[in-house]
Amino acid sequence: MAIRLLPPSLRRAAVRTTALTTGALLCLTGTAAGAEPSPPERRPSYSSTLLDRPGTQVRPGAGAPALPDAVSALSWVVADARTGEVLAARDAHRRLPPASTLKALFALTALPRLHPDTRHRVTEAELARVGGGSSLVGVAAGRSYRVADLWRGVFLSSGNDAVHVLAAMNGGMDRTLRQMRAKARALGARDTRVVSPDGYDAPGQVSSAYDLAVFGRAGLADPQFARYCSTALASFPAGGWSYPIQNTNRLLTGAGGVSRYPGLIGVKNGYTSRAGSTLIAAAHRGAQTLVVTVMNPQNGGQETVYEEARLLLDWGFEAAHRVRPVGSLLPAKPRTAPDQARPAGTGALVPPPGSGDSDWLAIVLGGAGAATLLAGCAVIARRRAAPTVRPGLAVPGAGDEPLAGDAAKRPSPQPRSGRQ
Repeated sequence: MAIRLLPPSLRRAAVRTTALTTGALLCLTGTAAGAEPSPPERRPSYSSTLLDRPGTQVRPGAGAPALPDAVSALSWVVADARTGEVLAARDAHRRLPPASTLKALFALTALPRLHPDTRHRVTEAELARVGGGSSLVGVAAGRSYRVADLWRGVFLSSGNDAVHVLAAMNGGMDRTLRQMRAKARALGARDTRVVSPDGYDAPGQVSSAYDLAVFGRAGLADPQFARYCSTALASFPAGGWSYPIQNTNRLLTGAGGVSRYPGLIGVKNGYTSRAGSTLIAAAHRGAQTLVVTVMNPQNGGQETVYEEARLLLDWGFEAAHRVRPVGSLLPAKPRTAPDQARPAGTGALVPPPGSGDSDWLAIVLGGAGAATLLAGCAVIARRRAAPTVRPGLAVPGAGDEPLAGDAAKRPSPQPRSGRQ
């Protein structure tokens, strides 16, 4: 240690200072160590890797019903919309074309940016990129529409024409696509690749049952989104008149030979020749709200996606509180990299994630003790190095000018008694 290099007299003083400092630190850190420790972080009861595994994932408890055998979809998810807990899934992260269910992500992105009462006159250029064979609500160039009318065209008629106009109002197609990608990442939807905002088949455009469930759950938390997606019938303007439009979600309307599902809220259905039928469905029963996603059933026609969603919703309501979750729709908390412990450009220390208050206090006190020890040694060294000054004598370098000439021969004034 550096203390051993000091002269004997300074060494003894330094040892005394060290002993006093150490005693004070022991008292302080003893108090911190004796404080009640912080409770451990609550860890989920499921493995975060279960949803990454292929096949069907479910953890039944006592009295849990069996999963329905008739579900033929390539991928599906059943989740609690309130907590985000996934009750069961099949190939949750399998990347498949999403069709118009991707409009849920478009709505999550653009709804907050466009006021519903804003009016806009549509141009030919805004409709030029709508894909052939797209589902349309009937937006016409040269006509003026309110944003709310266009959103009803998106949710009810799955109108790609309405999507393209809203994307133009949002700053253009490229900007909207960037925002959608950023929104998906922020929600923890890592399987989604956005190429077209309306879900129209495009090379490389994919999503997953997991991501679609994330979008559905996030949409239900937005009052505007929830209101639009649960609307069964509305009117769409056409110049001086209007015509009725009906939601294409058959579980909501009971159209096409599909019975309405009790308590259904929405959310969005889709179909393309490449994606097959896809669906995000949410329903409420009692105190429970479930969100179910179904992608590309392999049996039956276009009505099959609704019947398989019905089976999964029925199972989910019966299985609630009787199965242990296999995952969560909540985004994972970001981990702090080791080189982020000290922010760049600052000297401040940031406690590492998960460290207790008592540990951090001990670090601070330890640093303070070391600083105190060094300061004490420095003070002692300065005192020992300073020359002895007799009363009444001025010493060169002690703050007075050097004595010279007759002034050096003058007798020193006697010190005064009393307080200085």
